[in-house]
Amino acid sequence: MSDYARIADAIRFIASQVARQPTLDEIAAHVHLSPFHFQRLFSRWAGVTPKRYLQVLTLDRAKALLHESRSLLEVADTLGLSSGSRLYDHFVQLEAVTPGEYKQRGAGLVIDHGVHDTPFGQAFVALTPRGVCNFSFLDDQAPEAPLTALAQRWPEAELREAPSRTQGVIHTMFDGSKAPDRPISLHVSGTNFQISVWRALLEIPPAKVVSYAQVASAVGNPKAARAVGLAVGANPVALMIPCHRVTPAKRQARRLSLGRD
Repeated sequence: MSDYARIADAIRFIASQVARQPTLDEIAAHVHLSPFHFQRLFSRWAGVTPKRYLQVLTLDRAKALLHESRSLLEVADTLGLSSGSRLYDHFVQLEAVTPGEYKQRGAGLVIDHGVHDTPFGQAFVALTPRGVCNFSFLDDQAPEAPLTALAQRWPEAELREAPSRTQGVIHTMFDGSKAPDRPISLHVSGTNFQISVWRALLEIPPAKVVSYAQVASAVGNPKAARAVGLAVGANPVALMIPCHRVTPAKRQARRLSLGRD
């Protein structure tokens, strides 16, 4: 059996066994490989680990069940998860939202927002109790544009104009007169791959530039440079997640040849 056929068989097996939450050993045995060899082979062909792929399928199934107005415990039991807390872990790990928040589409969640002047022009800031969920420069667009996008993401949330609350984010980012007393917490949502890319961007040292290919290698998927570019473009928190430090390889080479940092 070819490697392609083995991985296709493994994917079908995982999809059919989501309710059982099969282990790595079980999936590997199904395609007659050792767990170590299977893990490497699956990651190379699918771009994610078997565990991550199972989590994505579990999350999709959870979303469908939550839309059917089932309780969290019932959903956890249907998905073969040991408890409601494990369901919580899946959502937080992949999308940074809880199952309850997803089910309620933001009902009961208050999101403060405001528009502020910065050294780079006006910026829109949105803040949940768990952290910054949006930071975007307005450029030529009206303040209503990011607010509309925010309302579409959280249609049942209470969007509250509160520049006095969001001003603290601006002070932390641009006021160099004193060091911040705590890190800025980010409350972002995205696919597992996007989140892994954004985390990799946070590891880039200040004043350094990397290529899409280097980020792809950093997240364990060296051939995914184009997907990295899309994830960088989807960054919901400008500047704080430093997507401006990632450039195409040709542009980076030219910058280095000109002696620029």
